[in-house]
Amino acid sequence: MQTRSLVDQAQRLSDEAAIRGLLDRYSDAVFRRDAGDWGSCWSEDARWSLMGTEVAGRDAIVALWTQAMSGFSFVAFFAQPGVIAVDGDRATGRVWTHEVLEAVDGSVTRPIGRYDDVYLRLPDGWRFTSRRYQMLRRN
Repeated sequence: MQTRSLVDQAQRLSDEAAIRGLLDRYSDAVFRRDAGDWGSCWSEDARWSLMGTEVAGRDAIVALWTQAMSGFSFVAFFAQPGVIAVDGDRATGRVWTHEVLEAVDGSVTRPIGRYDDVYLRLPDGWRFTSRRYQMLRRN
């Protein structure tokens, strides 16, 4: 019985580390403005909710992101994972964000926000299947 508990705990810790790795890859791709790497963080049928804008499907999500990124000459994206709860091949999590966005006109904003995420384990690793963003503060 105790051996099973240790195996379960090890699997949970491994899954949490893999999800944190997904968040790291996502953030790194934003800094590098790499749509291919950024898009690979999403499942094919993912959903992205951004303050009233709902997008379904990885291709549509990447298209929206690419369009949005074209409005910025510089983007920095910092993500701090909060709680991650794994339940088999699905998990939920909360991620706190701080961005520095320099628009092509030179104006700069520094929004702080929160993502409420749902992750899905696929054969090639964990992916976002749902991200819901809420801006908490815009400076």
